[in-house]
Amino acid sequence: MNASTQRESVRIGGLPPVIDVAELHELLGGAVQAGTDAPVRLVDVRWALDGSKGHHTYLAGHLPGAVYIDLPTALAAHAQEGRGRHPLPEPEDFAASLQAAGIDEGTIVVAYDDTDGSQASRLVWMLRALGHPAALLDGGLSAWDGDRETDDVRPEPGTVPARPWPDTAIATIDEVATGDALVIDARAPERYRGETEPVDPRAGHVPGAINLPFSQNTDEAGRFLDAEQLRERFAAAGVRPDENVIVYCGSGVTATHDVLALQRAGYEGVRLFPGSWSQWSADTTREVATGPNP
Repeated sequence: MNASTQRESVRIGGLPPVIDVAELHELLGGAVQAGTDAPVRLVDVRWALDGSKGHHTYLAGHLPGAVYIDLPTALAAHAQEGRGRHPLPEPEDFAASLQAAGIDEGTIVVAYDDTDGSQASRLVWMLRALGHPAALLDGGLSAWDGDRETDDVRPEPGTVPARPWPDTAIATIDEVATGDALVIDARAPERYRGETEPVDPRAGHVPGAINLPFSQNTDEAGRFLDAEQLRERFAAAGVRPDENVIVYCGSGVTATHDVLALQRAGYEGVRLFPGSWSQWSADTTREVATGPNP
């Protein structure tokens, strides 16, 4: 057995980055046996840029007891010049959103959406970056094997404190530019190559970045590849276990899917560039690469 096979998923508070529905049932069952009110908090993070998903889809049917968190208002600050389209919120603002969702310092959070996890991964990454136990439900809403509810869950406010964003989890635009880390672009190949750019100022990618689209972390059913398959995928792209890695996407949302996949595969030194391509491409002092090569 080689070193790659021996690596285990990165755990925060004993929790891996991705769990399946059977593991969720175990967590929920343990909560009932413990007789506590909310040691596990389910969070629905359905969202779409065009507004087709959001609180209204949550109200149409969600996991029992799940609360809704709005990605653009709770998991991001307003778009700001020089910081990208979805900059991280101030720690106090993020804590307030978590408190409104009924999250205490000891609450285990399991987040989901209704696609491949590429929206809910943002919340899971944010919490794990702060050392808070959180996991993504593999397969999301469609994986749930029980009844759904349509009520608007409004729990008692939680007590989770505000914590600063740690440098160990976040990379700045200047750190991306140094070339001291392996930089991964999680966007679709055509955007990486610069053939199309539907949102941001310029098309292309960060010079030197390799392309590992987040969509290839999952199978045809939208379930994550297992840890060994992910390790093989990343190793084939030249990602070394001991390497410092920085991941970006368009605005710092879907890149978190790559971060969780890397953590699932046992990679520890992985950071997110929150400003992502929206910040890089808006800065005309930064060079842009096009084509299929780094």
